[in-house]
Amino acid sequence: MSSRYTVDDPEEREKAVESATLSIRRGELVVLPTDTVYGIGADAFDPAAVRRLLQAKGRGRDMPPPVLVSSATTLDALAVGVPEWARALVAEFWPGPLTLVCRQQSSLQWDLGDTRGTVAVRVPDHDVAREVLERTGPMAVSSANLTGSPAATDADAAEEMLGDAVSTIIDAGPTPGETPSTIVDATGEEPRVLREGALTIDDLRRVLEPFGVSLPEPADPDAQA
Repeated sequence: MSSRYTVDDPEEREKAVESATLSIRRGELVVLPTDTVYGIGADAFDPAAVRRLLQAKGRGRDMPPPVLVSSATTLDALAVGVPEWARALVAEFWPGPLTLVCRQQSSLQWDLGDTRGTVAVRVPDHDVAREVLERTGPMAVSSANLTGSPAATDADAAEEMLGDAVSTIIDAGPTPGETPSTIVDATGEEPRVLREGALTIDDLRRVLEPFGVSLPEPADPDAQA
């Protein structure tokens, strides 16, 4: 049975953040709001918790979850070889709906699934989500829905699909819509858009233009992460 909290006033908000933090530290799953859709999260460094997250969504190891962090300064602790044009995207769009796929630090002791040596990182533009992340550290977070179902844009939808699998639900009201983050592959010399979401190709090209790198259309518009 999950505990559900609102963030309507400072006292309730603190209870919500503290409950989610304790749940993550115990290896449990939580539902939390983001600036795109609601997410289901686990401690990124707890392999058993990450497995439970994938199982709750009905996913396999071939679809590893992204990692949310509280600030851009964490990127270099998780990734190596980040190109300058990718750092420009980070400076422009974090916090925000940009997920950056990078080569991960080889020293990281985690198991997110079949990542092929990469990690997808994002800083959400949501104060409550970042408050939780500041206390927990990096979290594996995927959209709070069963695979194949619409993304949850409010806590009710997330609870209906995943309530039995999570211990804490933070209800911060409806999200802006169903549009997910835009995913950019930064593991090569030039960027590749793996999924166009809240940020458009033109948004990205505006920042990338001074670096002289090309940006083709998304390779797979239907990709999920």
